[in-house]
Amino acid sequence: MSVGLLAVVDDILTAALKASAKTAGVVIDDAAVTPQYVQGLSPARELHVVWRIAQGSLFNKFVIIIPLALLLSAFAPWVLPWLLILGGTYLCFEGAEKVTEWFGAHHSSDESEARDEGKLIFGAIRTDLILSTEIMLIALASLDPDFGLWNTLGALVVIGLGMTVLVYGAVALLVKIDDIGLSLMKNSERRVRRTGARIVRSMPTVFRVIGVIGTVAMLWVGGHLVIANLAETFWHAPYDVLHAVTQAVESAGPVVVWVTDTAMSAVFGLILGLIIVGIVFGISRLLGSRSERSVTQVTGSNNVP
Repeated sequence: MSVGLLAVVDDILTAALKASAKTAGVVIDDAAVTPQYVQGLSPARELHVVWRIAQGSLFNKFVIIIPLALLLSAFAPWVLPWLLILGGTYLCFEGAEKVTEWFGAHHSSDESEARDEGKLIFGAIRTDLILSTEIMLIALASLDPDFGLWNTLGALVVIGLGMTVLVYGAVALLVKIDDIGLSLMKNSERRVRRTGARIVRSMPTVFRVIGVIGTVAMLWVGGHLVIANLAETFWHAPYDVLHAVTQAVESAGPVVVWVTDTAMSAVFGLILGLIIVGIVFGISRLLGSRSERSVTQVTGSNNVP
């Protein structure tokens, strides 16, 4: 009995390890995106916020994504590409919104509201839902269809737990590196103090770089999701262009192919995201002007003797 159980556990762990390897790119993107949500918080609150986001990520995976993915893959597999298109489009929108902020556009007039912990955590968990969905669906597609329901469920649980610990453990370490640097600065050894000072001075630059990487990751993952799943549904043209270009540079090696694929997906994601940002901004301006007009009319009628 115990030998059979160990064999099943070994099969599950082996399958989970193989499937996890195919999700590495999205996992890196997830780790790059998340630190943006912790920037600007009090150091005393950083680990608390990371822990809350990690809890939300576990909820996303185990309560929403895994059960829904198994149900849909069994009874309505045609729905999955549409869900991924929606998720990818949202990532493109969020990434493009951050790009417009780099060039001076402001989408929120209240800075204190933008740094509100509850809103930050909700925004991070919402983004995690999309990235985690892609991670789990890639993992599900990588598992043998004949693996069995319970073995598949076990492998997905292992992958979900492992990826969450990996991503949010790395994020927690990253956001506390400056505290490590401050601790080193109190050391009696001069060389150690200098190392600590370098770490502290470098962290603002590190976070700026991570912010850029996280935004590019949103655009790349979102753009690739939309391109790949449009081809699965009704529009092959973007995927055909991407495939033709990557095939043209195939002789240059896998690194060049990956960079080309990533760059083209990110550009597609940026264009799509900017279109949506423009639509959302236009609608909000229209609704805002109508609201102001209504207030003016009400105020004017109240002033009539």
